[in-house]
Amino acid sequence: MKVLSIDTSNLVLSLAVVEEHKLLGEYTTNLKKNHAIRLMPAIAALMEELDLSPSELSGIAVAHGPGSYTGVRMGVTTAKSMAWSLGIPLVGVSSLEALAANIPYFTGRVCPLFDARRGQAYTSLFQNGTRVQADQLCLMEEWTARLAEEAVPVLFLGDDVAIHRQTIEEKMGSLAVFGQPEWNVPRAGYIARTGLRRLQEGSTMDVDAFAPQYLQLAEAESKWLASQQK
Repeated sequence: MKVLSIDTSNLVLSLAVVEEHKLLGEYTTNLKKNHAIRLMPAIAALMEELDLSPSELSGIAVAHGPGSYTGVRMGVTTAKSMAWSLGIPLVGVSSLEALAANIPYFTGRVCPLFDARRGQAYTSLFQNGTRVQADQLCLMEEWTARLAEEAVPVLFLGDDVAIHRQTIEEKMGSLAVFGQPEWNVPRAGYIARTGLRRLQEGSTMDVDAFAPQYLQLAEAESKWLASQQK
């Protein structure tokens, strides 16, 4: 059973193919470049390098958000199209969970985050590889204040941590831990492995009904709804 995974939910473009307990190949970049132009050629190049045809895939796993609206939508749309055309199952994996998977063991807790502007972030919380908080949209001042009250060290992950670092340090002091740069980049290898496990467990999603997990409306949608309430 071979699974292809896709993550375009943020600046990172990451792809991987796994087979049972083996990572066959992985491609990851962290560049401010157009995923729309690069995604399909990157998938084709990875598959060609592995001497695989699309018909050999048993499933598709995709980072379904939260993250960039455009990035999440692009990855999910591509994954849905491939799953539908190939007639294979589709699995969604949290983009935050994929980032937290870089540090499965830590004496405290692991907090992955993506900036959501206006002092907000998409975030969640994990400990020893297990989720302890659901994905959520939070004001960082409130979120870090809550974390500080628990008096447990927290490792913050993600390139966007730099945006909120001052707030984190002010609220948490020595309880805040910051990772190495390479820890801040989510890898599709984890998404593929998680997708493979869920497929083996029979946990798949309806391709037609599958949708991104944005956690909030796009700005244009919010403005339109507000205009309808006047």
